[in-house]
Amino acid sequence: MSSSKPELVRDILPPVNRGMRTLDRDFFKRDVPLVAARVGDASYITKIGKEAKRDLLQLQGVSRIVRFGESENEKGILLRQDIKDPETVFDQISARSADLFREGKCTFEKYTLQLTYDYWRTEEILAAILPEDLLDEIPSGFTNVGHIAHMNIREEYLPYRFLIGQVVLDKNSAMIRTVVNKLDSIDTVYRTFAMEVLAGEEDFMVEQSESNCRFRFNFAKVYWNSRLHTEHSRLIDRFNKGEAVCDVFAGVGPFAVPAGKKGVIVLANDLNPDSYESLVENIKLNKTGTFVHPSNKDGRKFIQESAKALLDFKEERNGIVELLPRRMSRSKPTPSEKISIPSTFNHYVMNLPDSAITFLDGFIGLYSAPGIQQQAFSGEPTQAQMPWIHVHCFHKCDPHQPEPPQEEIYEALRQRVNTAMRYDIPMSKLEFHKVRKVAPTKLMYCITFKLPLEVALKTQ
Repeated sequence: MSSSKPELVRDILPPVNRGMRTLDRDFFKRDVPLVAARVGDASYITKIGKEAKRDLLQLQGVSRIVRFGESENEKGILLRQDIKDPETVFDQISARSADLFREGKCTFEKYTLQLTYDYWRTEEILAAILPEDLLDEIPSGFTNVGHIAHMNIREEYLPYRFLIGQVVLDKNSAMIRTVVNKLDSIDTVYRTFAMEVLAGEEDFMVEQSESNCRFRFNFAKVYWNSRLHTEHSRLIDRFNKGEAVCDVFAGVGPFAVPAGKKGVIVLANDLNPDSYESLVENIKLNKTGTFVHPSNKDGRKFIQESAKALLDFKEERNGIVELLPRRMSRSKPTPSEKISIPSTFNHYVMNLPDSAITFLDGFIGLYSAPGIQQQAFSGEPTQAQMPWIHVHCFHKCDPHQPEPPQEEIYEALRQRVNTAMRYDIPMSKLEFHKVRKVAPTKLMYCITFKLPLEVALKTQ
């Protein structure tokens, strides 16, 4: 016989009921006839389990060790699923397995394995109750936000959404208490969407961990996308301690709060009052109030006022912020670090992909006011002193055509940036990062470039 490791299988499917409209967990039962080896010498259980593995039950999620009655010593081990007759066991197993069973003083008897609803996975249960024409792409995936499972159920599955939600809740109850379905597209102003509770508690207050920070918010009232955690980390890694960052559409703080934790000065803004309220709470929760300053304004107005706002912030703090040590020790006290507040921003983050590009005109004349210019720069401002702008956006492709080549997408995005800024930025000055594919014909990008000096100094 081959010595390769046997594979665990899941070839026992649940019973089918395609007329089910209310979940009946008791319906999902299946008796599986097997043969068990009752081990007379219990010390052989482990040895048989290791050396006779290929002749034992290999059913994923099922223990092959069973007990007979209440005694701890009355243990048995289940044989391969294809072995059905106790009288023919030695004809169907290897010589080595046979020796082990004899040494362990084993006897063989019929055994019925009872599988219930708890055994089968989400996809297997749903495949047993959904119509046959809907089995190609069973909706079992979700995005985890705190205790909420957020699903995007397509139209053809909507008549079965409550069944789907209940099964998803049952199979993931260790980490979720609520299953919701998105009902419409994201609102372009506050980035929220209507949702329907499919199963579980109607509780939208969540706590989410990301970037070594904790975030609390009402998922029904603010924008949060757990799939963007990699993008959050990517940009945060570009920020250095002591730099200043302007987060124009900060949401509940996934960029601002972790940046503040690493000693980055952040002016963070969001128009949504609920997002602002959560941003304030998350700043307190993560003890980043020294570095992160929140506001609740229109994004364009916030950009236009940002240069002065940073100078005012610097003046209020006497030019210094204090970074406390992460771990306080009474025996070995660590002094805090004093960090100088810069006079200009190093980065602007514009994470509003549906419309952020249209706010780029807010940078026109950012440093055109003589008073602001004199305060911000020791001499004549240079291109090297201009901030990096990270603007997120969507690119929508024609659904009736193949996805265009990368160069074509980049040029289309470049033209949109140039139109908004009323300035021609050459392709060589732009960085493009593909964040994710939101839909088959909808791509999310982050465009990064230095604010052109001519744009910053242009008189409005």
